[in-house]
Amino acid sequence: MPGRPRGNGESREGFTDLDALTDFFDRYGVALTTGDLPVIAGCYALPGLVVADTYSFSFTSPAAVALSFVGAAPDYRERELIAANAQIEDVQQVSALITEVAVRWEFLDSQGRAVPGERYRYLLRATDDGPAICTVIRTA
Repeated sequence: MPGRPRGNGESREGFTDLDALTDFFDRYGVALTTGDLPVIAGCYALPGLVVADTYSFSFTSPAAVALSFVGAAPDYRERELIAANAQIEDVQQVSALITEVAVRWEFLDSQGRAVPGERYRYLLRATDDGPAICTVIRTA
């Protein structure tokens, strides 16, 4: 059940292990660039929140998460971005089950060139199924 600590040896301290975080963001990045909406939705805890300079919105269902990402994959294809790589810049334990992760996204285009992306801070909650995104904050 989401919201409880993992029972497979993960610490009650949330997710600070870089390998586990890298695996999570790798899966999330692949889902973003391929438009795999069920996987994207599965990466979020509900309710979830996205905050940027000029807007904020919340998710209350997997369908709402999926709907908000419907245009992401076509945008990546239009820009010829074929892969997303999360560069984890910082990991902070916030509480027993919440971890804050600073990520700089880098993309790979169809010519094999690195394309810099945006930076985000993610609040992740430790769940039985692994990390789940509670809040996304776009940063400078």
